[in-house]
Amino acid sequence: MVGIGIIGCGKITQLRHAPEYLENPGAHIVGFFDMDAKRAEATAAKFGGRVYDSVVQMLADQDIDAVSVNVANVAHAEVSIAALEAGKHVLCEKPMAVTRDECEAMVAAARKAGKRLLIGHNQRLANAHVHARQMIAQGLIGKPLSFRTVFGHPGPECWTGKPDSWFLSKAAAHFGVLGDLGIHKTDLIHYLLDEPIVQVSAVLRTMDKRYTTGELVDVEDNALCLYETRSGVPGSMQVSWTFYAGEDNSTRIWGTKGLLRLYDDPKYSLIWEPNQGDAEHHRLDELTTNEDQNAGNRTNTGVIDEFIAAVSEGRPSVLDGEQALRAMRVVFAAEESARTGQRVNVAQDV
Repeated sequence: MVGIGIIGCGKITQLRHAPEYLENPGAHIVGFFDMDAKRAEATAAKFGGRVYDSVVQMLADQDIDAVSVNVANVAHAEVSIAALEAGKHVLCEKPMAVTRDECEAMVAAARKAGKRLLIGHNQRLANAHVHARQMIAQGLIGKPLSFRTVFGHPGPECWTGKPDSWFLSKAAAHFGVLGDLGIHKTDLIHYLLDEPIVQVSAVLRTMDKRYTTGELVDVEDNALCLYETRSGVPGSMQVSWTFYAGEDNSTRIWGTKGLLRLYDDPKYSLIWEPNQGDAEHHRLDELTTNEDQNAGNRTNTGVIDEFIAAVSEGRPSVLDGEQALRAMRVVFAAEESARTGQRVNVAQDV
């Protein structure tokens, strides 16, 4: 049984981490910490466990083997590294951290401590994505030629229920939609094609999101990136917090043998359209939208199950920090490209 501490008691804890730990027979929630003590107390009353006065107190508890780090983006590295140095396994929410040095330091801390560091890139665990990766690896779509991936919804205030959510503050989040949704889709392309993105051109814009004061938010609410992988496959990634008409979380991969469509159809999560022959339609699963989760229609993301399995079995994970680091390098390059107006090369390890 893996003893769990959860640091941060916001929506991601309420709707994903805590319920999924309760559903996992190999996990036991020991307790919670939040800067808002009343929120921590309410969360502990709902899900069980004690409340800690500080992160330091939680990390000193020998009953805790692993922690979820669900705090504001700017604190991800500090809290995760402290937990790893205290001998705890870490599951950190995305984006991994807010600078490349911080991300590198997190990976180094995990290696030094001999502990698992996983990042919550749940799109790697979606059934249609897993199936698509296998199809591509087996050569069923031929040579990949290009891709298009999109993730947009009405914005984090719809998820958090707060019009001035910390997601909209550069001081707390650093990133806007690029770090919130773009990291998911960047990492997904790495996963599907099994090779890193090495060149980036990006445009970041704040188009419509405003604070309650009426001023535009100080982070981007739209991002458009042109990517190229190591083998030369070009593609686009569009992410947005201004898809007010409804969520889009889809991906298309074109290959020499046809088109692979993922989560772009309301009924079928994977559609394979070969150049010759009939299309194949697979109803594998559905991606849970923010609207669904707020309505209580939650599905298990698989992230907690993967974390507990990796910790219990002492094995590498598809969500390991080394994989997340590669995607973060691309995101930082996208920031540089948007700032300079230049195409940026991404230094990736082998």
